[in-house]
Amino acid sequence: MNTNPTPICRALLSVSDKNGIVALAKELVSLDIEILSTGGTAAVLRDAGIPVIPVEQYTQVPEMMDGRVKTMHPKITGGILGLRDRHAADADKHAIPWIDLVVCNLYPFAKTIADPTVSREDAIEQIDIGGPTMVRSAAKNYGWTTILTSAEDYPELVAALHENHAVPFEFRRKMAAKAFAHTATYDALIMNYLNEQTFPTELSLGFTLHTDTRQHTEAADRLLRYGENPHQKAAVYKALGAPGTQDPFSLLDCPVLQGKQLSFNNLGDTYGAIDTLREFDRTACVVVKHATPCGVAVADSPLDALVKAFEADKTSAFGGIITMNSVCDEQLAAYLSPIFFEVLAAPSYTPGALAILGKKKNLRVLQTGLLPPLSDRMTGRFIGNDLLLQNKDNRVVGKDDLKIVTERVPSDSEIEDLLFAWKVVKHVKSNAIVTAFGHTTYGIGGGQVSRVDATQIAISKSGGPRPMVLASDAFFPFRDSIDALRGSGVTAIIQPGGSIRDQEVIAACDEAGIAMVFTGVRSFLHG
Repeated sequence: MNTNPTPICRALLSVSDKNGIVALAKELVSLDIEILSTGGTAAVLRDAGIPVIPVEQYTQVPEMMDGRVKTMHPKITGGILGLRDRHAADADKHAIPWIDLVVCNLYPFAKTIADPTVSREDAIEQIDIGGPTMVRSAAKNYGWTTILTSAEDYPELVAALHENHAVPFEFRRKMAAKAFAHTATYDALIMNYLNEQTFPTELSLGFTLHTDTRQHTEAADRLLRYGENPHQKAAVYKALGAPGTQDPFSLLDCPVLQGKQLSFNNLGDTYGAIDTLREFDRTACVVVKHATPCGVAVADSPLDALVKAFEADKTSAFGGIITMNSVCDEQLAAYLSPIFFEVLAAPSYTPGALAILGKKKNLRVLQTGLLPPLSDRMTGRFIGNDLLLQNKDNRVVGKDDLKIVTERVPSDSEIEDLLFAWKVVKHVKSNAIVTAFGHTTYGIGGGQVSRVDATQIAISKSGGPRPMVLASDAFFPFRDSIDALRGSGVTAIIQPGGSIRDQEVIAACDEAGIAMVFTGVRSFLHG
């Protein structure tokens, strides 16, 4: 492979995103570089007074089939792909001049399918064929040909040409890798748009590096400050997809109204808090610490919900994440003013609230807009190189789904609290136990390797003994957790059932006068 700097005598410009293309073309012309171009790009360049040779004039073959065939010609692909040290004779024989630079980005398929009203036929017409062929050809031949797929790389190319009158090998290699990523993401987007299988035999996912546009412009600054710990490097990538194929809510779409860039941990914790918040259609507040709810409340007023959620475990809430599904006004901001926490997320803020919150310089303030209900999206995690994928645990459990298994029947108010606690326990890492009363969590015990330990932690945080209900994300394998509740004030339990010792657990509840219902649904959360 040629690793020497390569001069540019001829360039092919064909872009959908025309940002910066005129300025680039002017620089190329100033360096006596011949420009070939297609359709709309050629028109833009001509309008700017830039001399350009249309591709159809260059190949002597007109654009045809409603524009589907433009650049699929040996004079184009051969000029891009040919090895200068091996294919010169073939090129001369067939009158194929070399094309040293290709500047190309693809039809805006993502923008097209972002319109929920677009027809399948119109979307298909935005699948680029000639563009990927040119991009991949130039990228494959990076020993000789330079490929650019993004306007952010134009200045570096121009600087190299002005300085050395040639393009360095390392830049060509870097741009080739970027080009293959560009086409791979494009193909993944198309595959996911056309795919109708939940778990296809082959799966490609399209993501693009996310940037905090308020503060960051250089590519190196797009990375997060660090990962879970300061010695870990990290970045966040935004998923690309069509409406209806992914969750309608994206945390990365939420404007950050004040504060520093969200950290790796901020993003994970805030998303978890909002995921929990979306369980509720009434006024609610969720406080999260280390990706685990530590206080959740539903109330008639936003202030009441906030106070109850924070007071549920204000020790754990220190330095945490606070999310709410109501407008944040001056009253709420004033309550939050003396509290140290990292992130506040709400649908919107009054000017007075922002003025108060603005005094907390290190607080990140996110505007979520109105939150949609939880969607039946896919979720997953990496296990080394491999991906585990499943549909989201969005199973709704209602009053009619409950099976009363004890002598004592829970009251209507207990059932309401049981269903509230069940919505919360789904979002606590297993083994998980939640106690609650009056649509407010009292104690949350999660991430334990034994259920009785999770139970004891939840009870220890509940401020009892006092009346409360308890939710367990999975069945009780033994009666020991029920025995641990004696004297705690727990009056009713919700759990999936399904243990071989269910009868022992039921008997323990009957002995303690505790009502218990089975959901028939487990809600493990392993991470």
